[in-house]
Amino acid sequence: MFMRDYVTLSIETHLFFARIMKEHALFLKAGFPCCEKDFIEEAEYFLRKFEELLNDTLKISAGNVHESVLNSNELITEFTIPAERKTEALSGIAIDSKISKKTQALHYGCLCEENQPLYEPVSCINERAHELLNGFIRFKERILCEVNHCQLYTANYPLLIEHIMREARLYRDILMRITSNRNICYQNLYETEAFWNQIMMEHAWFIRGLLDPSETALIETADDFSKKYAQLLETACRQDRRANRMTEKALKETLKYRDFKAAGAKGILDCQISSIILPLLADHVLREANHYIRVLETGRTR
Repeated sequence: MFMRDYVTLSIETHLFFARIMKEHALFLKAGFPCCEKDFIEEAEYFLRKFEELLNDTLKISAGNVHESVLNSNELITEFTIPAERKTEALSGIAIDSKISKKTQALHYGCLCEENQPLYEPVSCINERAHELLNGFIRFKERILCEVNHCQLYTANYPLLIEHIMREARLYRDILMRITSNRNICYQNLYETEAFWNQIMMEHAWFIRGLLDPSETALIETADDFSKKYAQLLETACRQDRRANRMTEKALKETLKYRDFKAAGAKGILDCQISSIILPLLADHVLREANHYIRVLETGRTR
């Protein structure tokens, strides 16, 4: 049981989070002015390294991913490849969409074997990811520090930099627990709902701030979602842990939010929404909502 869960959990974690990290690097690179060559080059370095990590994970993923993960649309959506192509054209930053095509072609297996042959390659990928994350977190910390001291300009909000730094730390924390805990349990490897409710609330803030001021209806909807997640966070702090009830509320809200984000991703791709949101960023936040939905639904069934 340990070997199978170790391999499968590691692979699933990288398939989701390594893609998120490579996109963080892309958003950082796209946000720097052309005079910041060193920051641009370092963001490019992390973009390519996380692409390599994701590509290497994909080589051993077939038949080693749960059906619920593949069906959740957290790894890839119908918008991902078109969003990558459009973002590449708009930003001039090369994106390897072959990785997304390989992800699209993944199939699930019975997960009934111990996966002994995969233990060593998975352990190697885990070590690489941990080292890479340490460097990427330090890079994000340095950016935030310089921005906060008015020594660096970026088109990314300081809160967005802090936001993506927390996600990188979560990825590292999950990896550390996978590699150190022989009594692996899916349920206890995910952070509390408070973490993802905070992430969802901040997504609404970013969407609200990146929409053109003329998009009043969408701005109001985004603001409404931010308030709903703020209420969930406040209720969780005030109440005793009525976990099932809170999970149901979070799931209901995130399903609605997912639909809003999906409509937004389509609208941005179709050039029907005025904003400064990169198409891949719209798809990125949609996948994170899909991931959270899957985590919430898994928590109810496992």
